[in-house]
Amino acid sequence: MSQKKSKKAEEPKEETAKEVTEVAKKEEAPEKAVEQAPEAKAEEKVIRPKKAGLWGVLHLYSSKNDTILHATDITGAETLAIKSGGMIVKSDREEGSPYASMQAATAVAEALKEKGYMGVHIRVRAPGGHNGPRYPGKGAQAAIRAISRSGIRIGRIEDVTPIPHDGCRPKGGKRGRRV
Repeated sequence: MSQKKSKKAEEPKEETAKEVTEVAKKEEAPEKAVEQAPEAKAEEKVIRPKKAGLWGVLHLYSSKNDTILHATDITGAETLAIKSGGMIVKSDREEGSPYASMQAATAVAEALKEKGYMGVHIRVRAPGGHNGPRYPGKGAQAAIRAISRSGIRIGRIEDVTPIPHDGCRPKGGKRGRRV
């Protein structure tokens, strides 16, 4: 019986020796991969913090006939993306619709995400002036909702509609427009 035990004891040792050499061969390859991987990860980590947390400004012009979304960096000097309702739909009467502005806002949000922007401050503008309406069109609210749903954070929403300060005299004469 002692011979049987010794034979059985010898066999696993041989197998373990083979396994050890195989494991050693396998470990050499991952060590090379591990050595290369931290360098690649380090490069990615260096690139990401530069773009992470960037904020931009979304200039949203909304009239009765169209909605224009213009995304810039925080200074307003560099344009990141421009989309309008007219670029989305085919017919002229649908350019100012909420659907067109939602689709344009989604496209702008995707472009911002690709460039690493995580949030925007929104500046809403209506036609305004001495003859234009002082309220934005139907597409403004839909565009803001689409931006917030896309995952882009919204900082401030401010109204930058031009308001006249006793500039030109409005049309219509002394007694106003008579119907």
